[in-house]
Amino acid sequence: MFVDKAKIYIKAGDGGDGSVSFRKEKYVNAGGPDGGDGGDGGSVVFEVDPNLRTLMDFKFQHKYVAQNGESGKKKNMRGKTGDDLVIKVPPGTVIKDYETGRVAADMREGRRTLLSGGKGGLGNARFATPTRQNPRFATQGRKTKGHSVVLELKSIADIGLIGFPSVGKSTLLAACTSARPKIAEYHFTTLSPNLGVVRWRDKSYIMADIPGLIEGAHEGAGLGHDFLRHIERTRMLIHVADASCAEGRDIIEDYEVIRRELLSYSKELEERPEIVAANKMDAPGSDENAKRLRDYLKPRGVEVFEVCAAIGEGTEALLEKASEMLDRLPAPMPVAEDGVIEEWALEKEDMGFDVVAQDGIYYVEGSVIQEILAKTNPEDPDSMRHFQKLLNDFGVIKALRRAGAKTGDTVSLEGLEFDFVD
Repeated sequence: MFVDKAKIYIKAGDGGDGSVSFRKEKYVNAGGPDGGDGGDGGSVVFEVDPNLRTLMDFKFQHKYVAQNGESGKKKNMRGKTGDDLVIKVPPGTVIKDYETGRVAADMREGRRTLLSGGKGGLGNARFATPTRQNPRFATQGRKTKGHSVVLELKSIADIGLIGFPSVGKSTLLAACTSARPKIAEYHFTTLSPNLGVVRWRDKSYIMADIPGLIEGAHEGAGLGHDFLRHIERTRMLIHVADASCAEGRDIIEDYEVIRRELLSYSKELEERPEIVAANKMDAPGSDENAKRLRDYLKPRGVEVFEVCAAIGEGTEALLEKASEMLDRLPAPMPVAEDGVIEEWALEKEDMGFDVVAQDGIYYVEGSVIQEILAKTNPEDPDSMRHFQKLLNDFGVIKALRRAGAKTGDTVSLEGLEFDFVD
């Protein structure tokens, strides 16, 4: 089974919490704080594996979560960092945000970190000062946010073989490369793109046998969308036509049907450089049909090459022309990425807050407040003094004054209420 599209859920590991601990040693009274920091969470990394050809692995597993960082330990020991989660994908996999459709990465080679692990929290040893020698609080590790993404496989090839089913595309691929695709005399033998390496002169090119298209492919008929996706990355096309005109078909009409499908799917794809391989030239009547097609396409500047792929006849002239065209064509550009990766790094996307006065209560909400509360232990006096310092440092007190808050007014911080003291 060929799978070239999959939806999965990915999440980086959360950071481990900082530890609250104090030295306890024989003959040592009132040992100081020694709580260690939490470890960072593991990241989600995508890596290209050249040996993979489909997204089959994602058909059965849909959730991928990296390891969390461990909490800090006593004796200033930092928690263990979570292991990165490496997800292997075939070359040509495009990763998109499921909700917006924006492109996060175009995996052509190497590896990419899509989601960074959360930072570990700070242990209480970090908060010791000459005036606060025994802090009884630590900070929590940063929590990360999961995302649903869509993986789309778009084959990367220099040459794409297109045409109706059973016109001989797979046979031509086998004749031009070392690939050995499944070949049989019935429609839709090829259900997934086959790739092969063309070695011509002192150069090499990737050739892709795209499964047969039919009329209505741009609307999804015959899995058309899935097949057309793999033509998008090709630098040029070889349109394989059946010169035998088997089953009463017309070679010119068949050619025009495929061209209309390309145009309906993408104007850019319809304008992709192409040449035509009139195949099955050993069949009766093939000479006349090939000539009709050649005369029809000559005004358009499209060359027709006569081949018999089954015995490799005519492939040299075809490959010579293809090599000449590829030398003039630019390398394929990667899919434009929309910068989603940075926004996905952590759940905390900003450090802002809003102050809203309603019915005599001042409501303060935002990620900065969540950050401050995460570092606060309401039961510990030292932690509360640190809490007041953070409110000043982040400008929350100043913003409350500007909003009109006076001593004795009620302030609600993400649901936590207290009296404002100026």
